[in-house]
Amino acid sequence: MKRKGHGAGVSSRLLFGTDGIRGVVNRGAMTAETAMSLGRALTHLMREDLGLSRKPKVVIGKDTRLSGDMLLSAAAAGVMSQGGDAFLADTLPTPGLANLTASTRADAGMVISASHNPFEDNGLKIFDGQGWKLPDETEARLERLMEDPATLDAARPQAGAVGRAYPVRDAVGRYVVSLKSAFPKRLTLEGITIVLDCADGAAYRSAPAVFEELGANVHVLSAAPDGFNINRGSGALHPEVCAAEVLRTGADLGVALDGDADRAIFIDAGGQVVDGDQIMFLCASHMKSKGTLANDAVCATVMSTMALDAALARVGVKLYRAQVGDRYVAECLRRESLNFGGEKSGHLIFVEHATTGDGTLAALQTLAVMKESGLPLKELAAQVAPLPQILLNVRVAHPAAVGDNPAVARMLDDCRGRLGSRGRVLLRPSGTEPVVRVMVEGEDLAEITALAKECADLVEREMARGEKPRATAL
Repeated sequence: MKRKGHGAGVSSRLLFGTDGIRGVVNRGAMTAETAMSLGRALTHLMREDLGLSRKPKVVIGKDTRLSGDMLLSAAAAGVMSQGGDAFLADTLPTPGLANLTASTRADAGMVISASHNPFEDNGLKIFDGQGWKLPDETEARLERLMEDPATLDAARPQAGAVGRAYPVRDAVGRYVVSLKSAFPKRLTLEGITIVLDCADGAAYRSAPAVFEELGANVHVLSAAPDGFNINRGSGALHPEVCAAEVLRTGADLGVALDGDADRAIFIDAGGQVVDGDQIMFLCASHMKSKGTLANDAVCATVMSTMALDAALARVGVKLYRAQVGDRYVAECLRRESLNFGGEKSGHLIFVEHATTGDGTLAALQTLAVMKESGLPLKELAAQVAPLPQILLNVRVAHPAAVGDNPAVARMLDDCRGRLGSRGRVLLRPSGTEPVVRVMVEGEDLAEITALAKECADLVEREMARGEKPRATAL
């Protein structure tokens, strides 16, 4: 499919958020009908953009949510009804589906997952034939097709021109082989003890296999999905569970994945959380020292700490910033010809091995740095001392409208003036939840806590509904 930048069609993206279409299943847009409509629109768009004379090929996978089977079946039916062939990968992490899309030379991929959300939510994410997430403009074109069934009906194939469904055999095994090939061949994980929390999600089979086959002693948590327990009291949302097990077992580190395993939160041997910014620094600085960091630069997002800028500058690495979302990081990497970047939340993209965030791959690259440097994770992570951050979530009816509120704009200018160069204020609508996120970072925890509350209170008075904002120290 043609890849376009952020253009005029972006404003019409009503279904797609930061990371695909997401919501509570069988409520609003997150229905079997939406999945089928998206399958139809995607197949039509592929044929149009790629000029295909054959049937388009779409690989479809899902995480472990109860609703995954329903939505996968509907999406596959949409693809086939529009004359495409659906290749069903069943349960596979989001990065595994992206990898499989590219390796099987499919025309597009679709993963059915709501990532870190609870089981009652689900989502639909699309990849192009190379495994990259779609830009905003292409998502807007898909929405316009979904809103115009007459166009799709006019192109509906007849009789033998409809598509078929094919199972993808050993999709998990293929992904495991791909991950292991990304770990340096001269190294093993023998002598390393890892606590791995799979969040009862899509990596419950692949992640343990990777680390065990490379020689690690692995203590596996939350790897018995039942359709309901994905992300429940486990994984990247609850790193304290992994941390407690690291301390109990004396492990070298902990790795806590989220439901679709596209990100990871790390725990050092002392039970302390190591976030994505710290992992970005230790990997980037190591790549720089080996001469493998493209253009001596990385891309993070606006949420990454100011301390990351300073730490990278000390080792001669430039930092680009993108808006929140690993697909925007990926777009920056491609635009600037970079090969590494990520998010504070743990989405890390190693372009030589993957096209999207991959928690298991990030853990392997981190372990490679530990092995090659001979240093424990705690010592490597200590090179970035993040400034305190306060994040407040304010539930609102229309998050995107916050940028048009004059009172909010004046408040932001005032807070930024008071902080000056000692910190920063960021206010942004969430792309996955009906909230406005208020983030304040600075040297003085008391000062930024007060400023964050002041900002959030004003946002709430101006445009919020429902719950009071809750503060989280990051």
